[in-house]
Amino acid sequence: MAVPTRPTPVRTGLVGAVVAAAVVAGALTARAPATAAPRTDRDHRGTRAAVEAAVRAGAPGVTAHAQDRRGPWSAAAGVGDLREGTPRGAHDRFRAASITKTFVATVLLQLEAEGRLDLDDAVGAWLPGLIEGNGHDGDGISVRQLLNHTSGIHDYSEDPDFDRRLATPEFFAHRHRTWDPAELVAIAMRHAPDSAPGRDWNYSNTNYVVAGMIVEKVTGRPYGDEIRDRIINPLHLHATSVPGTEPTLPRPASRAYSKLSGAATGRTYDVTELNPSMAGAAGEMISDAADLNRFYAALLRGSLLPAEQLAAMKKTVPAKGEEGAGGRYGLGLLRLELPCGTVLWGHGGGIHGSLSLAVTTTDGGHALAFNYNGDWARGQDKILNAEFCGA
Repeated sequence: MAVPTRPTPVRTGLVGAVVAAAVVAGALTARAPATAAPRTDRDHRGTRAAVEAAVRAGAPGVTAHAQDRRGPWSAAAGVGDLREGTPRGAHDRFRAASITKTFVATVLLQLEAEGRLDLDDAVGAWLPGLIEGNGHDGDGISVRQLLNHTSGIHDYSEDPDFDRRLATPEFFAHRHRTWDPAELVAIAMRHAPDSAPGRDWNYSNTNYVVAGMIVEKVTGRPYGDEIRDRIINPLHLHATSVPGTEPTLPRPASRAYSKLSGAATGRTYDVTELNPSMAGAAGEMISDAADLNRFYAALLRGSLLPAEQLAAMKKTVPAKGEEGAGGRYGLGLLRLELPCGTVLWGHGGGIHGSLSLAVTTTDGGHALAFNYNGDWARGQDKILNAEFCGA
């Protein structure tokens, strides 16, 4: 998972692409020398400095939270409202975007553990006729391939018309529109598959829109209700929600800003309000950094899944291209190895005006989550390396 060294186009952040809040590939994937030992930032001074540096480099504001054996730590820098000049809050809620994917995958793995579906079931068996056209065939795609992005299904957010409506200033004419999941899938079906099922890794938000539809088919309930009952409420994630079509952010929250272009310069737009159905099960959730740390720590410790399902979630394939360079992707879960040798598990997410990353060590003992309220900013690699490598 890698944050590009050039500014991130809004398209890749539109519905929480995995890259949107990751780190520069070279900063993550270079193997540590055999003599190198991981060094954590014991007092978080380096992490705080990296957060402040991200603001100097162009992020309006950053909020971060870490949790390790010494307890919780929070920091914020920059502004939460450019017009009013109010500071970014350490407990701000934000659009977590593609981090939603880990929640959705967790629910499906729980359903498998309950014997209610099999990850090797064909998508077409659960949603007949949905994935077809232009070479797509849901009968040849498994639920597992949805979750690890090897289905080959085209990403609806890459459709030029969809992109123009939501990743340019046309956004303001469409930001309150409600998008039905089947409508988003139909957009993807206008295009040929990215690859044959199981052959290549290609990040596609369509995969998780379909995954959410399967949760609803299996349970007879909205996938958001399953996430609330199975994860949010048991873990007491009080700042976390599945908003559906609600366009506003619950307080406390900062404003969210975008250039609505692929450039890091030019006019800055306030894009705080939007109908998150444009992302749906691929990236609609809202959370804060502390809640995300609690979620990923619980997940990696085995509190949410039986050992068999957690092992399946952590079985990875190489994540290629800009969306995943340098990492490996499991079932809604990304594996990163830092230069100091520390292995992290988590996910990144980006949507209009929001770039986030949440990761934890393999034992769940050291977690970090942070968010930028500007979708063009960089410097995420420095924050990660400061916290987990002391560098």
